[in-house]
Amino acid sequence: MQSDRDYLLSLQAVRRNASKVFEAAQEGKLKHFNYDSARMPEVAEFVINVIKRDFGPDRFNQIPPHGRWQHFNVGDVPRVDSLLSTWDHDGVKDKKEVTRRIIDLFFVSVLLDAGAGDHWRFSEPGTGQSYSRSEGIAVASLHMFKAGAFVSEGASDTDQVDGQGLQSLKEDQFNKYFQISSDNPMVGVASRVQLLNDVGTSLLNLPEIFGKAGRPGNMVDYLISKAGDSTTLSYEGLWSCLQQALIPSWPKNRTSVEGEPIGDAWPLAVLAERAVRDGDVSPRNTIQPFHKLTQWLAYSLMVPFVRLLGYSWTGAELGTGLPEYRNGGLFYDLKVLSLKEKTLEDGKKTSGEELPAYDAASDVIVEWRAMTVALLDELHTVIGKSFAAEGVTLTMAQMLEAGSWKSGRELAAKYRPDTKSSPILVQGDGTLY
Repeated sequence: MQSDRDYLLSLQAVRRNASKVFEAAQEGKLKHFNYDSARMPEVAEFVINVIKRDFGPDRFNQIPPHGRWQHFNVGDVPRVDSLLSTWDHDGVKDKKEVTRRIIDLFFVSVLLDAGAGDHWRFSEPGTGQSYSRSEGIAVASLHMFKAGAFVSEGASDTDQVDGQGLQSLKEDQFNKYFQISSDNPMVGVASRVQLLNDVGTSLLNLPEIFGKAGRPGNMVDYLISKAGDSTTLSYEGLWSCLQQALIPSWPKNRTSVEGEPIGDAWPLAVLAERAVRDGDVSPRNTIQPFHKLTQWLAYSLMVPFVRLLGYSWTGAELGTGLPEYRNGGLFYDLKVLSLKEKTLEDGKKTSGEELPAYDAASDVIVEWRAMTVALLDELHTVIGKSFAAEGVTLTMAQMLEAGSWKSGRELAAKYRPDTKSSPILVQGDGTLY
């Protein structure tokens, strides 16, 4: 039997424990939220309409999986293709090396992609365009990558990332490339830089996967070697690589089990109550894991193996919907979930505004995120059946990309046009949510 810690580090635990929270919701036993199942058809209809608007009637097969690649192309600028063309012109013809470089870029860009806050923007040199939030972080990290800011001094090629380069990254460098100032603040700059520093150390401690230089892109060789003669790669193998690298790197104040850290996983009151009822209060039954940034990274890293090397993946269905504020906001703005009166009052007192605010590790936010995972599964089932009736197969990753995440963002723009913020404000450190 898996240890509690190993179980909580698994993808299976994310979905299984969230399903227990969903059962509590169906019984009216959530601590902080009301759940209105009658609103789910409205959510499904809204998301289906968004997908059909953008990809119907005959382009559903063009829906990309949820991943970082699309964010780099914000503003209809094909930045990844331009990067690939530049490398080709410079004589980088080996497809594996090209893929290593893309993995390097995606790796650091996703790890920086927790909420930037409502005020930060990146003005892109050369285009005159300005971007915020996730796309802004993507474009800023691309320019930082091209400047060689993530690779060790003296490296033969600057379009790479390595452990020593990440270890030596300083806050003033990050501020320069991300245009941080008192007038352009970003949430959690120090925490983001510290995370990359610690990831650099972790990569160097795993030479079997990342090589002596601690290069993220060396995962390409490792995963392909594990596949042998097959052109199918293991999603659980990718997951294992990422967890080995990232679990030691997250902030030290997060939850631990058996004296060891478990990353983005948190005690949850509604799970603890059910564990007492069931007579087993071991950590596997009282903690809700998410591993959101790691899942976002895994989804993103799958794509280059497919597009550039022609590999496929097995086990990708283990990935869950991502418990972040766009997906969660979809269910809140369309009133599937609503905060209970006392919780809402407390949140407004904290924020001093009309929108409630809570710490990212609070029981309120953990419950919201658990329900987001479970409701995305429910939504995917309904939407999947609807599209299947038209002969279209829609994966979870495709629904996240073309449906739920985009819908959540559009609702935020509709209901909160000034900030386009989450309907529930989350106070985090820039490494979680």
